[in-house]
Amino acid sequence: MPAEMHDAADTRPDPDALLRQVHAEAAQVGRGRLKIFFGASAGVGKTYAMLAAAHRAQAQGRPLVVGLVETHGRAETEAMAAELPRLVLRDVAHRGHVLQEFDLDAALAFGAQHLGGAEPPLVLLDELAHSNAPGSRHPKRWQDVQELLAAGIDVWSTMNVQHLESLNDIVGGITGIRVWETVPDTLFDSADEVVVVDLPPDELLARLAAGKVYIPAQAEQAAANFFRKGNLIALRELALRRTADRVDSQMQTWRRTSGHVGGQPQWSTRDALLACVGPGAGGEAVVRSAARLAAQSGLPWHAVFVDAPSQQNVEPAAREQALRALKLAQELGAGIATPTGADVVHTLARYAREHNLSRLVLGRRSGRRHWRASLTERLAELTPDMDILQVPLPARERVPERRPSAAAAPLAWQGYALATGACFAVALLATPLSSWLELTNIVMLFLLVVVGVALRHGRGPAMLAAFLGVALFDFFFVPPRLSFSVSDVQYLITFAVMLVVALVVGQLMASLRTQARAATERERRVRGLYQMSRELSAVLQVEQVAEVAARFLRAEFAAQSALLVADDDNRLVLQPGATAAVDPAVAQWCFDHGEAAGRGTNTLPASASLLLPLKGPMRLRGVLVLQPAQTSTLTPEQRQLLDTCASLLAISIERIHYIQVAQSTTVQMESERLRNSLLSAISHDLRTPLAALVGLADTLQRAQPPLMPAHAETAAAMRESAQRMNALVANLLDMARLEAGSVPLRREWLPLEEVLGSALQSCQGLLARHPVALQLQDDLPLLHLDGTLLERVLANLLENAAKYTPAETPIRIAAAPLAQEVRITVDDDGPGLPPGREEAVFEKFERGSKEQAAPGVGLGLAICRAIVQAHGGRIWGENRQQEGRVAGARFVIVLPRGEPPQDDGSQALPAETP
Repeated sequence: MPAEMHDAADTRPDPDALLRQVHAEAAQVGRGRLKIFFGASAGVGKTYAMLAAAHRAQAQGRPLVVGLVETHGRAETEAMAAELPRLVLRDVAHRGHVLQEFDLDAALAFGAQHLGGAEPPLVLLDELAHSNAPGSRHPKRWQDVQELLAAGIDVWSTMNVQHLESLNDIVGGITGIRVWETVPDTLFDSADEVVVVDLPPDELLARLAAGKVYIPAQAEQAAANFFRKGNLIALRELALRRTADRVDSQMQTWRRTSGHVGGQPQWSTRDALLACVGPGAGGEAVVRSAARLAAQSGLPWHAVFVDAPSQQNVEPAAREQALRALKLAQELGAGIATPTGADVVHTLARYAREHNLSRLVLGRRSGRRHWRASLTERLAELTPDMDILQVPLPARERVPERRPSAAAAPLAWQGYALATGACFAVALLATPLSSWLELTNIVMLFLLVVVGVALRHGRGPAMLAAFLGVALFDFFFVPPRLSFSVSDVQYLITFAVMLVVALVVGQLMASLRTQARAATERERRVRGLYQMSRELSAVLQVEQVAEVAARFLRAEFAAQSALLVADDDNRLVLQPGATAAVDPAVAQWCFDHGEAAGRGTNTLPASASLLLPLKGPMRLRGVLVLQPAQTSTLTPEQRQLLDTCASLLAISIERIHYIQVAQSTTVQMESERLRNSLLSAISHDLRTPLAALVGLADTLQRAQPPLMPAHAETAAAMRESAQRMNALVANLLDMARLEAGSVPLRREWLPLEEVLGSALQSCQGLLARHPVALQLQDDLPLLHLDGTLLERVLANLLENAAKYTPAETPIRIAAAPLAQEVRITVDDDGPGLPPGREEAVFEKFERGSKEQAAPGVGLGLAICRAIVQAHGGRIWGENRQQEGRVAGARFVIVLPRGEPPQDDGSQALPAETP
């Protein structure tokens, strides 16, 4: 490849990076901005700095409101907050006390009132890590902030470094105080702006002593515990380092998106972390350490809990703690999984290699070393190309006991008893046959017992069968018999080989049994999904979708369920067959925000049900409510299965919707085609007799001798009615031709004044009792149009105005050029258009009022719209308002200007149509 081509290829932007950037920018459209005032500890002035910035924003005309500010009795802060508009706090009853909490609904209403202005609305919300009172919509205040941001409202908030989730353990170790209110690092990192409010420790201690941080009683206690100079220095370093990490991450993001640094292309690969979570509470410490390492290095990371046979007998509480640790990792931005495998070490190594994870993070417990290699040592031997990082676990954490539950205990003892009985049974049966059977065949019988026990009851009973088999073989069959003595040293080799073979076979059979069970479980889930998708592909009604969903969820999760489907007005309708209790408010929130709510989520987690939005390819289609019978947390695989189920349901509901739309459209098209055919046939058949009637009426009026006055009036009335009928038939025929597309446009560059003059001339008789006022601007351009058809449009509008307005009332026609269009208006002083039916009057056979005595069948405006749209323009009707009342109707026509040909003398404009 030439050097120039190679350089060009290297400097091309990464299409995947560009796509990610486009998606990130699209996600920010319409979303509010978050600004965090960040400090090392309380008292550095975060709230004061936020209020000072709010005063400056208010002076610039920014709409803002104080949602909640905690002043802690500080006079300067209270004075700053008192000068800003505030939301009224809501009262929440809790344990006999009334608490005042932030009113999220009032803040959303304030934002909706000021959205669309020059500046987005702003809400000030202090203490981002605060926990809301029980019964609130969200457990945490930072979740309230997320809802405000999603609504397009800007939020300013404050937080300390000890409230960051990944630094929680470190701060607790420095200060000796554990803070339970935390904020996910993902929210901090996604903030649009972070302002560091810093104060040297000596100045902060001076403020504390002066009573500017807490009241005197609290200040004395705080100075003796948390506010020690060493603590403040360490916290200050943590806050500055964490902010520096965030700035570094922003810089790296810019380098990746720009693709150039100093004029050179930027192509760099990054490492990735794998947090290995085990049973017990220590998994959270591993997750926090991995999150901290990933944030400092800007690395992607995963967290896994291996579902191996050795984990099956762990206490349920310890398993629940592992699943909670995975949920915490997901909140901190990690990808989570629970892979299955016969061995934890091999499963971790396989997962790390499949996902290109080069650093493994494990927990380390202090204590005596066991005779066998530890998990870390085995991983180091199996993955010499990977870095293994060990983080210390809290000393109070104990290794979870692996003991069977009460329900599984009888089955475990039954396996060991069966292994013992089977070994003795083989020994008793083979003893009378020992004179006919070789010892090798007897060994095979004992190995057969080990295989059967391992296949049926797992590893533990199989190991017991192996040791018992060797002992019984030695006691009953090896000379001297009925003794454990060995006369020939060769039998020791036989015993060793027999024991090793039995243990290996038992281990392999137990592993095979575990893998078979996992494969059977996966196959069952896949078969259930296949059965569900096959049934959904055949349903034709939403009620059938609800029935299929309830059957699948009952079989897979032993759960009650309910399906709510949105109608055309986005109102949720509960489908028949629901068995789960549904909270309409929570379901509507889930549908409006497109996010899961209820059990196991961050929105109303105390709810007994889990609500999932049904996201179809085009839009949200409803909400799925799941009420599981089990109280344990759903595993990632179960949640993934549930999300797949929700996706299939949404696709099925959307497919049914579009089937109904297609059927309705087909019926409508056939109806329109039949109606157009009838109109065309009737129009052709009626025009000949109508022309004959007009001719007969003219003959009678010119007859000699002249008719008597009464007869002459009858002939004139007959002629007028025939002409009106002929005009109606002409409208019918024109409408049929326009919809059939058989009326070609004969476009010419014509002045609008000429077309308008022809229309006024054709309606001279109808406008005899209506004065017409023209307001045409002098700079009207030439328009590329069919003069005859546009004249028909203007004539219909003038006829409509003359027909429905009182006599002697004026009709005003105005025309003005716009940037790319020309706007024409026809105003009258009549009763106006029916409210709410301004668009309906343009439909075929629609009239302004059914009871009007004015002649017509309601085709004039339909013909006008068809002609204007054929020219690429728009037409609509509206009511003119004057002093709060309807002052008449206005019809507006907008036509494209186009570029008329330049007249350089070589050619003339087309001649007028005769």
